[in-house]
Amino acid sequence: MRILQTSGRAAPVLAAPRSQARWLVLGMLFVVTATNFACRAVVSVAGPAIEKTLHLSSIEMGFIFSAFAWSYVIAQIPGGWLLDRFGSKTTYAVALTLWSLFTLLQGGVGFFTGGAAVAAFFVLRLALGAAEAPAFPANGRITAAWFPAQERGFASAVFNAAQYAATAFFAPLIGWTVHDFGWQYAFVALGCVGLFLAFAWNKAVYSPSEHPLINQAELEYIRDGGALIDLDARGTPETKKQFSTAACIRQLLASRMLLGVYIFQYCINVLTYFFLTWFPMYLVIERHMTILKAGFVVSLPAICGFAGGLLGGWISDRLLEAGLSLSAARKIPIVVGMLLAMSMIACNYVTSNTLIVMFMSLSFFGKGVGALGWAVVSDTSPKEAAGLSGALFNTFGNSAGIITPIVIGYILEATGDFSGALLFVGVNAAIAIVAMVFVVGKIQRFELNDLTLRDTVLEER
Repeated sequence: MRILQTSGRAAPVLAAPRSQARWLVLGMLFVVTATNFACRAVVSVAGPAIEKTLHLSSIEMGFIFSAFAWSYVIAQIPGGWLLDRFGSKTTYAVALTLWSLFTLLQGGVGFFTGGAAVAAFFVLRLALGAAEAPAFPANGRITAAWFPAQERGFASAVFNAAQYAATAFFAPLIGWTVHDFGWQYAFVALGCVGLFLAFAWNKAVYSPSEHPLINQAELEYIRDGGALIDLDARGTPETKKQFSTAACIRQLLASRMLLGVYIFQYCINVLTYFFLTWFPMYLVIERHMTILKAGFVVSLPAICGFAGGLLGGWISDRLLEAGLSLSAARKIPIVVGMLLAMSMIACNYVTSNTLIVMFMSLSFFGKGVGALGWAVVSDTSPKEAAGLSGALFNTFGNSAGIITPIVIGYILEATGDFSGALLFVGVNAAIAIVAMVFVVGKIQRFELNDLTLRDTVLEER
């Protein structure tokens, strides 16, 4: 309550309540990220039908599954540079438009046959990966700009949980579309959804200092809590520092803390890419489910992952509010979550489909609880290079998207079942714990040294 002095008397004047513009922005991040994951994962649900239509082997499917990640990883650093140069809103809008178009075009691969169809699919998956590259670094960048430290864990968990929501919501729809109409129509429908969202994005997302729905109370609240509110604003101090990209990358990689975070993200993404690529195939091939049934079953672990993701972020923020250090508040949910994620190995020792779904759901729930990598990178990235730091983090993380599908494809070809594949994924969850606990150390914002920064005035954007 503020006190207004008038004629010697104190009259109580209520301060204006804070606006809630940051939650609108987060809601848009959630919806767009869910569509992002649906566009990259539709190939896994449609995989059995594609494999049958194009007469592919397990190794060939592994390479098609991984095509997205090859370009996605290669484009991370350029995508991060674009974010720091042109800002999150513009870069994201262009990326969203492009990845939606490439998704739509994949529906046309059915008009080709033989090697031409395989080549067209592979090229379009490569294009999709490159177009989606700026998305998650932009999510981390926007979260760092809009949310104070005590809300950042939950905010990061919300957009990260969109991957589970995408599977829970879209997988049954994709399965039904593939079953009743053909796999081509699933790609066309998702592409159209993305193009609509590209229009909506420009109406809903701005930097904090420029958003039409934010008031001074909310702006002061998020700024005082450590949000980098002027990260994308025109002509602000943050945009007046220019850095050498190569020198910056060298410093980021030389940090033991950041390197541990990068290794952690690689390991947790092994789990992510198993669920995004081979899990529906596991249900169809190993558990003998139909594509339609697999589409619905996949949604159950995804719902658990979504719940775990929100819970992990909420717990992390509550631990921080309770007085624990930032390191403890982030690491406790991560360790517990990764221990639960290892439960998928138990699927090798049961035969009941009910138990299979139960253990996979528990594993996905644990992965959600521990998926705080983007909160940690928002806490640790240097403010002058938040986009580049997030891109480097995502480069490490999504190299798992190249390796995991191919490794599992070779395991299947060599063994004829998924036992080795599940063990491979579970072991990576254990390595994620080691990286976060023993390599990262204290979580704090990384500072670039003066040799990297050049205090120059950039042109007004």
